[in-house]
Amino acid sequence: MKAYLVLDFSVHDLAGFRPYIAAIPDFIERHGGRYIVRGAEPTVMEGDWAPELMVILEFPSRENATAFLGDPDAQALFAVRHQTTNSKLVLVDGCT
Repeated sequence: MKAYLVLDFSVHDLAGFRPYIAAIPDFIERHGGRYIVRGAEPTVMEGDWAPELMVILEFPSRENATAFLGDPDAQALFAVRHQTTNSKLVLVDGCT
């Protein structure tokens, strides 16, 4: 079953965030992932959720997504994202 990582974020240090932008696609692909949505500005249709930018990644399985998140070689990049953005990340399973 496919799995999706959904990232809602705002950037507060674009210059510092650029290395993440440049390098993270290789790690996503390494774990079988692909972008469904990449840095898009969402339009809120209902509720009081106020996301600024969205990324949605599709992986072949939950195991691939968690392997991506746990990849030791990507941890420094995740630290860059944590230092240069305010972000919220969820993992959800797709429909069978």
